[in-house]
Amino acid sequence: MPRVLVVDDDPLVCTTIEVCLQRQGFEVTVADGGEAGICALEASTFDVMLVDIFMPHMRGFESIRVFHERAPAIPLIAMSGYAFAHTDSPSPDFLRMALELGAARCLRKPFTPKTLLAAVNECLARPKTSAHFSK
Repeated sequence: MPRVLVVDDDPLVCTTIEVCLQRQGFEVTVADGGEAGICALEASTFDVMLVDIFMPHMRGFESIRVFHERAPAIPLIAMSGYAFAHTDSPSPDFLRMALELGAARCLRKPFTPKTLLAAVNECLARPKTSAHFSK
């Protein structure tokens, strides 16, 4: 049974992902924020990590960088509710930046269960060095 670590400060997001993945046969560990996620990562092994980009106490991309550095062999799926940058907008594309910091996949919140499962399954099936963007 594949093991998934979900790190997000929003309990509703965590619960939704947990229920969706458990129904598909995954073993899910939920961590409420970055520090709890690092503790979970040190205490257990995982096949995939889903990590929110923006959380209290681990601002910006610190969480993606730290999680990728601590467990570079575990595919990391970065999540964010922030909008994608448009070509005519000066705002940064946070999810594309996450790929540059080591994320294997990116998900824009809100995402569908189908999109979530596809991203997780792709991470489990492909080489861990592959990077791809999921909308």
